[in-house]
Amino acid sequence: MIDGCSRTFQADKASVKVYKSSSQAGRAAGVQGAALLDEIISGQGYARIMVAASNSQFDVMASLVEDRRLKWNSIEVFHMDEYIGLPETHPASFRLWVKTHLVDLVHPAKVHYLRGDAKDLVKECQNYGDLLRSAPIDVCFMGIGDNGHIAFNDPHVAHFDDPLTVKKVELDEKCRLQQVGEGHFTTLDSVPREALTVTIPALVGSKQIICCVPDVRKAEAVRDALEGPISTSCPASIIRTHHRATIFLDTNSASLLSKY
Repeated sequence: MIDGCSRTFQADKASVKVYKSSSQAGRAAGVQGAALLDEIISGQGYARIMVAASNSQFDVMASLVEDRRLKWNSIEVFHMDEYIGLPETHPASFRLWVKTHLVDLVHPAKVHYLRGDAKDLVKECQNYGDLLRSAPIDVCFMGIGDNGHIAFNDPHVAHFDDPLTVKKVELDEKCRLQQVGEGHFTTLDSVPREALTVTIPALVGSKQIICCVPDVRKAEAVRDALEGPISTSCPASIIRTHHRATIFLDTNSASLLSKY
C-alpha cells in the first residue's frame, strides 16, 4: 500500500486505484497527473490539458498547483463545460472555478474559457471545438457525476459517437440537484436548465485520462460505470475503453463495487 492506496484493479482497459480517504485519492491523482505532464513537456516541449471544474477536483488541482516540477508556462488549459447565461463572475461559473483554483495560482501559458453567456452560442461551440481539435489533449482531468455524466453529457444527451466537439445540452434533474447538493445553488429552480459541454468523443480522445471520483454519493455511479454495461445510460462507462485511463476512488465511492 502506497500513500493510502488500499487496492488496485482493472476495469476493462482502465486502471482503478482505491484510497482510504478522498484527500488521498485526489492528491494521488494530482501526483500522477503532474508526473505525466512533466514527462510530456520534457518530450515535446508543451502540454495541453482539460480540467473538470467541480468539488471532486479540489485536491487534484491543489496537488498540481503545489508540484514544483511543472512548467506552467508550457501548459495550455481547457475546461469542459459552462452553464448557459451565467456570467463568469457568478460563484457557480466554471470559468471562475478554473480561474480561482488553477489559473490565478500558476499562470499557464494559455487558457481557453468556454463562454456560456456568449451572444452566439453556435459560434462559441464551433470556435471552442476548433481550438480543441487543433492539437491533441495530452491529459484530461475529469470526474463522474451523480447520474454517471462526464462533463455535462447526461444520459439523455450522451452519444459515444457524437459528431460534435462542443454542444448545447439540456441538463437533467439529477444533474441539477447535484449542483444544489454541492452548494453551488440554493434551490433547484435557480440552477440553469441548459449548458455548453465538450462531448464524449472529445473527452475520451485525450491521450491520458485522470479521473478522480470521491464521496459516497458517487458510489452508485461508480458501480454502474465500472461494473455495468458500457452504455450511455451511464456515460462514464466509456472510460473503461481507454487504455491510458486511471480512475481514483476512495473507500466510500468504491463501497458498492463487487471487486472492492
